[in-house]
Amino acid sequence: MELRHLRYFIAVAETGNLSRAAEKLFIAQPPLSVQIRQLEDEMGTPLFVRHPKGVRLTAAGEALMPQARALLDRAGHLKETLHGDGTAGLLSLGYVPSASSTVLPDLVRLLRATHPGLRIELREMISSEQAEALVMGHLDAGIARTLARHPRLVAPAQMADPFCLAAPAQPDAARTPIDLRKLAEQDFVGFTRHRGPAYFDQSIHLCAQAGFSPRIRYEASTVHGVLDLVAAGLGHALVPQSTVLLARPGVTFRRIRRPAQDQALALLRRKGDARPLPLLLDQAMATILARLTQRIANEL
Repeated sequence: MELRHLRYFIAVAETGNLSRAAEKLFIAQPPLSVQIRQLEDEMGTPLFVRHPKGVRLTAAGEALMPQARALLDRAGHLKETLHGDGTAGLLSLGYVPSASSTVLPDLVRLLRATHPGLRIELREMISSEQAEALVMGHLDAGIARTLARHPRLVAPAQMADPFCLAAPAQPDAARTPIDLRKLAEQDFVGFTRHRGPAYFDQSIHLCAQAGFSPRIRYEASTVHGVLDLVAAGLGHALVPQSTVLLARPGVTFRRIRRPAQDQALALLRRKGDARPLPLLLDQAMATILARLTQRIANEL
């Protein structure tokens, strides 16, 4: 497969018509049709459905479209990456949803301030998706709620982030750690499992260790949604300690006794990647996670 195949594919997809795409590319339609069929043969599946008025993408074509754009974008910025200090290029970064309000704003500001020529591509992904994308080379790095368990990944910067309790606010709430066994008869707000399997499984495991199965009455797919339901008085929730930085009226946070110690917020990237951009990210993340650790300690 050559880059021109991807350029032709994107042009046809965007115009929805081989004739218009050929005009846009300044080539004749028959050679364009041949190039598209060559790409489909190489991919092993049809990328377009032909119809009298033009073409439309198949499911495989829809899946290829963002990857094709990303590859062409990277190819277009190779020259920038090879000149100067190697940090004026494209950084493709995955992140878990909860990091969008805690780690990500500070990280983006720091990177832009120190390296204004850097282009940052952000992709919201759960931790398992990030690990897979990193191994496949689709991401440069990821901000995940897991340590590097794959042999090809490392976690050069990380912060312990065990779960704590988010409860409907009480004026006289204690700041001492709470024993989860006291909440066995209480209603809980949980994370929707298919949107946050790690959150869901970890909270269930903590309750099981305390000797009960949580009575989950309501669910939300994000940390923000969970906190909104807790603030409405609908139940308690087990959330990462870093969630205290999203504090809002109506919610009280408390540490729990005997929290799992393997829960972390970490920067993941491929082992042996010595390019300037990933190394730059290591330093920035280490600085930001140290700040967050101190802020969390002051709040809990």
